[in-house]
Amino acid sequence: MNEPVHARTRVKFCGLTREEDVDAAVAGGADALGFVLWPGSKRAIDAERLAELSARVPAFVTRVGLFVDPTPALVTRCAEHLDLLQFHGEESPETCTAAVRPWIKALRMRDGLDLPAAAESYRGARALLLDAYRPGVPGGTGETFDWSRIPASLAKPVILAGGLTPDNVAEAIAAVAPFAVDVSGGIEAAPGIKDAARMAAFLRAVRQADDARSGA
Repeated sequence: MNEPVHARTRVKFCGLTREEDVDAAVAGGADALGFVLWPGSKRAIDAERLAELSARVPAFVTRVGLFVDPTPALVTRCAEHLDLLQFHGEESPETCTAAVRPWIKALRMRDGLDLPAAAESYRGARALLLDAYRPGVPGGTGETFDWSRIPASLAKPVILAGGLTPDNVAEAIAAVAPFAVDVSGGIEAAPGIKDAARMAAFLRAVRQADDARSGA
């Protein structure tokens, strides 16, 4: 399913709030770092904190801002410290397209969701992030969903999220072959407090899964 152009699965660590976690994620080889800019999250940071943390991120590591139905003013204020925007609410395609940075759209896998139709609706997205659905919760549920619901091919690259851990990410990659995987709670000691050992274990599991797929 969703075999990517390149065999290497990209990794995004999300919900970073501390300098030491940013540094550990970069040192370990994470491709992207996610910063939650939705006040309703336990992992939320504000624009000032974003500026501090994003300044530590070197070239070629993507800084991603997670928004949930934000005001245009908030997006504009944060954009200078970000490379990519992640819309995780009920944003319309028009709202996303009007953004000042490249963007991805998160879709929660509720019953009846037509993924090919959503991919067409959000055709300006650089990728679709697929997450578990829980009523009233935009994300960060720590729950997986039925990966077999993802069609064999979509018009957009798939970023797989929802309940991933060092223990199940290899299984997820084997089942879905996503372009990237996204993890937050699965690498934490507490909400917003990452565990360096779990981050390293997650990255190691992804690399091992990629080796297994390529026959290395």
